[in-house]
Amino acid sequence: MKSDNTMKRHETMYSSSTDIHQLTRGIVWLGFKQMLPISIFVVAFGAAFGLAAPQAGVSDVMTVMMSAMVFAGASQFAALDVWGQKLPFFTLLLTVFAINARHILMGATLYPWLSQLPVKQRYGIMLVASDANWAMSLQAFSRGHAGFGLLLGGGLSLWLFWVLGTWLGVYFGGAISNPADYGLDMVMGCFLLAIAMGGDKNIRVLLIWAVAASSSLLAYWYLPENSHVIVGAIAGGFAGLVKGAKP
Repeated sequence: MKSDNTMKRHETMYSSSTDIHQLTRGIVWLGFKQMLPISIFVVAFGAAFGLAAPQAGVSDVMTVMMSAMVFAGASQFAALDVWGQKLPFFTLLLTVFAINARHILMGATLYPWLSQLPVKQRYGIMLVASDANWAMSLQAFSRGHAGFGLLLGGGLSLWLFWVLGTWLGVYFGGAISNPADYGLDMVMGCFLLAIAMGGDKNIRVLLIWAVAASSSLLAYWYLPENSHVIVGAIAGGFAGLVKGAKP
């Protein structure tokens, strides 16, 4: 009940603005605080990466720098699989691109609002875009609320705790060597599912979700590893385009 009241209070503060495109320190700080609960769980995944990377031959400093500069958990773990003395650069490049190709569609869904910002701010904000803060900012925009605070402030919160978790994993070892043992691997998925279920539930939206989910599952079963991310995103985006779905 307390969390519901907090969410309503945040939404009231967002909706009180007459300009949903505003980007002020207050809005960014509010987005930072609103994303804190999910960001805390990110520490566990950062710690797991901080533990695994040195075992794959990545130096301690490089491990922390990778989390600070790349900020893409799935891609960073995938990079460890091909890390070695003879680093296959193009294989690594294609792997990271494939896993993060969904960010192309994230940017596309946010373009109607991002296009109102100066170019530097537009690309600066997207540097910290991830699944969680993208979903929450898109939901805020769809309700007519200011969403850039969630996108930037929430992204900074997630980034900070990801780097902190990586550092803890590097310097303190296997405190949480496998987040799945504690069910922490389900936190982000459940969070995104809750965000999706909190949006519109008309037949058009449900059809788009069904196309994206079924396509992703088929790709997961029958296509190369990680391709389900791209296939599901493209299929869902195409279905939304055909059905005239609005961002």
